[in-house]
Amino acid sequence: MANKLFFAHETAVIDDGCSIGNGTKIWHFSHIMPNCEIGENCNIGQNVVVSSDVVLGRNVKVQNNVSIYTGVICEDDVFLGPSMVFTNVINPRSAIKRRDEFKTTLVKKGASIGANATVICGNNIGEYAFVGAGAVVTKDVKPFALVVGNPSKQIGWISEFGHRLEFDKDGIATCFEGQEKYQLKNNNVNKI
Repeated sequence: MANKLFFAHETAVIDDGCSIGNGTKIWHFSHIMPNCEIGENCNIGQNVVVSSDVVLGRNVKVQNNVSIYTGVICEDDVFLGPSMVFTNVINPRSAIKRRDEFKTTLVKKGASIGANATVICGNNIGEYAFVGAGAVVTKDVKPFALVVGNPSKQIGWISEFGHRLEFDKDGIATCFEGQEKYQLKNNNVNKI
C-alpha cells in the first residue's frame, strides 16, 4: 500500500490484498481483513471489523463497533450505525464449519441501518431504506421503506433525505427538505 492516499490510525490493522480508496479514514483498533474493497471517502469508525472479501462503495459511513462479515456488499452512501451487525450463516455452530454456506447481503445505495440493528444474512436492504435502531431484519427491505422492531416490520416510507413521507390521495409525497417528489404505487415507492 505504498503511496497510500487514505488515513489509518496507528492501531488499525489492514491485511494484505485490500483496496482502499482515496480519502478514506480508518480509526482506532479497526481490522480490515484480506481482500476487502473499500471505496473513496469512507469513514470506518473505532473497533470495526471488516471481514475478508467485503465490498464497501464510496462514502460509506461505518460507526464504532460494527461487524461487517464476509458476504456483505454495501453500495455508495450507505450508513451503518453504532454497534449494528451483519450475520453470514443462517445456522451457525461452533463445531461445524460452514464457510461454504456464507450468504450474500446487499445494502443498496443511500440506505441507513440504525444503532444496534441486526441484519440476518441473505436479506437485502433497498435504496434509501431506513432500518431503525435495534431492528432485526429477517426479510428483504424495499427501497425507501422504514422498518423497525424485532422482527422488523415496515411502518412507513422515507425520503432520500431521511424524512417520513406522507402521501396524498393520488399517492404523491414531497420531501420538505429536498423538495423531491415520490410516488406510491402498488406498495412500492419511486422518486419522480
